[in-house]
Amino acid sequence: MRESMAIYPITAMERAMKLQEVLLRATSGMIKWWQAAELIGISARQLRRRRKRYEEEGYQGLLDRRRRKPSSRRVSKKQADEVLGLYRDKYFDLNVRHFHEKLGEEHQIGLSYTWVKQALQAAGLVKRKSRRGVHRKRRERRPLPGMMLHIDGSEHHWFQDERKHDLIVILDDATSDIYYAQLAPEESTFTVMAGLRAVIEQKGLFCSLYSDRGAHFWLTPKSGGKVDYERPTQVGRAMKELGVQMIPSYSPQARGRSERSFSTWQGRLPQELRLRGIRTLDGANAFLKQHYIAEFNRRFTVPAAERGTAFMSCRRRNLEMVFTQRYERTVDRDNTVRFNNLVMQLERAHWRDTLAGCKAIIHQHLDMTLTLMIAGHRIGHYSAEGKLLTPLSKKQIKAVEKTLRGKVPLPLNLQIPHTTRDSHFPTASTTDY
Repeated sequence: MRESMAIYPITAMERAMKLQEVLLRATSGMIKWWQAAELIGISARQLRRRRKRYEEEGYQGLLDRRRRKPSSRRVSKKQADEVLGLYRDKYFDLNVRHFHEKLGEEHQIGLSYTWVKQALQAAGLVKRKSRRGVHRKRRERRPLPGMMLHIDGSEHHWFQDERKHDLIVILDDATSDIYYAQLAPEESTFTVMAGLRAVIEQKGLFCSLYSDRGAHFWLTPKSGGKVDYERPTQVGRAMKELGVQMIPSYSPQARGRSERSFSTWQGRLPQELRLRGIRTLDGANAFLKQHYIAEFNRRFTVPAAERGTAFMSCRRRNLEMVFTQRYERTVDRDNTVRFNNLVMQLERAHWRDTLAGCKAIIHQHLDMTLTLMIAGHRIGHYSAEGKLLTPLSKKQIKAVEKTLRGKVPLPLNLQIPHTTRDSHFPTASTTDY
């Protein structure tokens, strides 16, 4: 009895005692043998074997003999040491799921995820997670791709040093498909616009955009309060022009889908960059675009609830002018416009003697160049330093004017000149900006 108590847990001892009691009652004739088998939860054949062992060995014969020898399926000590050594020496900063995938792909070790997790936790290499919080109900996904896109940025030590960068991610609510992911020094209007333009050029127009209440998405008069729908930001104005509905989020829990995605990014991307020796922003973005976004989607994308897509073509939109930051200025008497410590000299317009006193709309493009518009006319295109870029010749201007009147198609190598009216550009009324 002492030996069995040292080997077997209390639950096994209690089951053996119950089995002994049932066998004694059946032997004394108090119950039938088939009733005894039902009480224990085994077949009549198994009960006969237990009865024979009890008659030959007594109480010890009722204990489970498998506990006296190791399982034939257990992992060998050598392989267990190899797994722990790989995690300790090479994959020390990977999460358990990521490490389990590396074991199968890189080292052909086909152990179960549960065994790997328990082994790492038992060795003290991975902390046990605390219990989850209150019960929450997950919002149902949109049925079709393109119905709702999530956009957000996550600040993190992506290179595992003192540097912090923002990862801008745009994902589909229906499938969790990543359409855009790029690292930037910080999340801003320009980085957000660059991502949205890339997605529209690649996939087409979508129905709605779900975001937090960052200053580049929404104007929030009162901290933590509701957004002002009547005063859109630069991003809000661009989305309104394209007919995309913007939806604000009022809590991190409401953005659970994107927040869980960022948790996965933070648990994998820094380690992948370290394993490949990538230490620069350009190298990381090239790796994301050429390799990792596709790999991420292969692992974590889910099928949509319905067949089809909600994306629409956007061929007639001039995205170059939509995704700009717009500012209003007044032309000085010397026909110059001042903007951010720059003084831009305007060329003479053929349709007006002087532009002094006119309201000019400055379009700051994603490449930081500037386009000036007055009453729908394109007055000039300037570099980021405020220098006028080379204007078109008179012959090219005539070709553009014919194109705008719908007579001939415009050659691809010609740009809209700085003294002609462009039908693609919106009129420069102050209410539009």
